[in-house]
Amino acid sequence: MTRLGDLERAVMDVLWDTVPGTSDGVTVREVADALDGRELAYTTVMTVLDRLAGKGMVQREREGRAWRYRAAASREAYIAQLMLDALDLGGSRDAALVRFARSVTGTEADVLRAALGAEAGLSGPADGTGGLSDRVGDPHAGRGRRTDEAVDR
Repeated sequence: MTRLGDLERAVMDVLWDTVPGTSDGVTVREVADALDGRELAYTTVMTVLDRLAGKGMVQREREGRAWRYRAAASREAYIAQLMLDALDLGGSRDAALVRFARSVTGTEADVLRAALGAEAGLSGPADGTGGLSDRVGDPHAGRGRRTDEAVDR
């Protein structure tokens, strides 16, 4: 999974915060305007979006002479993949998972339990979501594949 630099993360935050999954995306100008506090040149934002597209982080679609961009996966799917990649850094995955589980708050532990229960086919919270707001792919299969099932819109 690609780690993002500061500017790439800021651009992705704009896409994640302003572009719903059903949207046609945003233009370079719209992203640049959303980053107005950073005083970036249009061409800088265009270059960052082009590189993010090359890394598979964003999808783009031609609209006239311009491109419209949207995130290829949700923020949650990206973060989940970063967590899975961190487990692959070495040592024992089991030990790292246990250490992580012991470091979360009670509420976070409840969310994890509900997600694991839903994955095992057990009933989850009363809302029927099983505690899952986004599905992530099997961490042991296809390590390079996208983790957000809604990527191919």
